[in-house]
Amino acid sequence: MNIKSRKPFFSIITVVLNNKKTFEETIKSVSNQSFRDFEYIVIDGGSTDGTLDIIKKNKDKIDFWLSEKDNGIYDAFNKAIRVSKGNYIGIINSDDIYTNDALSIIYKYIKQDKNLDFIFGSVKKRWGLLSGYKPYKIHYSWGFYTSHSTGFFIKKKSANKIGEYNTKYKIHADYDYFYRMIVKKKMKGTSTKKNEITGHFRSGGYSSRISFRDSLKEELMIRKDNGQNIIILIITIHLF
Repeated sequence: MNIKSRKPFFSIITVVLNNKKTFEETIKSVSNQSFRDFEYIVIDGGSTDGTLDIIKKNKDKIDFWLSEKDNGIYDAFNKAIRVSKGNYIGIINSDDIYTNDALSIIYKYIKQDKNLDFIFGSVKKRWGLLSGYKPYKIHYSWGFYTSHSTGFFIKKKSANKIGEYNTKYKIHADYDYFYRMIVKKKMKGTSTKKNEITGHFRSGGYSSRISFRDSLKEELMIRKDNGQNIIILIITIHLF
């Protein structure tokens, strides 16, 4: 599709803070999509390193942007979702890139099953390829999905039912979001085939700067807050 509709099919979201090094590659990967019916939303957390210059330089590729102090990455995601107009939302971090056919691949699955709430696309990381969706693993492992950035797409109506990212969690609010989505709301999801790659996830971003201890502590808090069985929690603690 070559012409954007007034209500785009996809809303693609990037949140960024002081990342002039790789952000322009992210913008380029969004603008180079073979599927053209989308809007691109950028929320900047008040960058001071030249990131704003990149946004202004590429303003013809960005449908909405905002630069102001926020309460962390998940607060920025919430801001973006509030202004999004698309039927489906996709998230791509400012370190990562979409493949050229990412949105075309996801669109194909949506058209095959209009009852889908969300889709996980296959994603390449430095150490290998992540593919598939295994919802039963969410109770004890991170291996239930591919990636939040470049791999996650959700219907806007379904996102509204889940609610916003909980900014109480500074590290893994996406895990809490997925827990509510899969376990509590029992939403319908699927994954693309292994060779249908939607993105490339770079290491070295926000998640790589978090200590293992802090990461595990918040993960266990999320499991507890969501009412996970105490026995499973104890087993998880002893595994680490």
